[in-house]
Amino acid sequence: MKTEQSMQNSKKSAQFILLAGLSALCQIASAQVSAMPDMGKLTATGGVSQVEGAGGGGLTPWALITGYGSRDSYGGNAHYTQINTQDYTLKTYGVAVGIMDTVEFSLAKQEFSGSLAPLDSLKLKQDILGVKVRVAGEAVYDQTGWLPQIAVGALIKRDDAVGGLGALGVTSVKQLGAKSENGVDYYVSATKLYLAQSLLLNATVRLSKANQMGLLGFGGDKNDKYEPLLEASAAYLINRKLVLGAEYRMKPRNLGVDNEKDNYDVFLAYFPTKNLSVTAAYVNLGDITIFNPTKQRGWYLSLQTGF
Repeated sequence: MKTEQSMQNSKKSAQFILLAGLSALCQIASAQVSAMPDMGKLTATGGVSQVEGAGGGGLTPWALITGYGSRDSYGGNAHYTQINTQDYTLKTYGVAVGIMDTVEFSLAKQEFSGSLAPLDSLKLKQDILGVKVRVAGEAVYDQTGWLPQIAVGALIKRDDAVGGLGALGVTSVKQLGAKSENGVDYYVSATKLYLAQSLLLNATVRLSKANQMGLLGFGGDKNDKYEPLLEASAAYLINRKLVLGAEYRMKPRNLGVDNEKDNYDVFLAYFPTKNLSVTAAYVNLGDITIFNPTKQRGWYLSLQTGF
């Protein structure tokens, strides 16, 4: 009963954020929006594509709305991201659109694979629908005010069947201890860019039951409750086209077969134009499974093109 009630509450919360996004979209539709994207925002202030598809850093979403459209326009992008560690590869690709610097929608696909026995045939896939709504503040243009830009968002996730473990009789994340194959992450992000110091700071609080971002399902034998998880980013603008930063992301510990650890990275993002960005990073994903206790460290490379 508690699990069913929790699922119902989760669906209601996701529906609420989706309705908030659609409501904002309706208000935008009734306003006068430029027929062509105006690319009115400063370079790099649309962020890059987060590994789950939302606009922000690589590991964590920011309150910034993706794309370069101003309050009178819209913007969008497509991205491809790959993370390679010693034993695993994660690929993410998708699209996102930001409208009137107020609401953002994103679609992303994640593909995870192993290269070390006994998980060398492992294949995991996940679809992610994201919505983000700006609710208060101004990150860039209000340099005298203290209030950061604040946005609320949801990432609605659905797993495909587990691939490559059929010989072991494993075809679903539930057989690995997860309580569900589908789930929703909720988050609140606060972002502020201090132009005089060339410094961007972001803090995100995420409510989640996702195991390894949801690739291993949601909830587990150790825990099946939403818990608040802190995420943080700091980025220094070396110049108008080059950004150096670091990120930290707390992770839940729900599964007995997955001693999940917090993630962090150090990244360098290059914006040669507003239509293109390239992000490279050193990333630490911690432990992935008890069957391979090696801490997973490696490189992260993301290419984003848009307007």
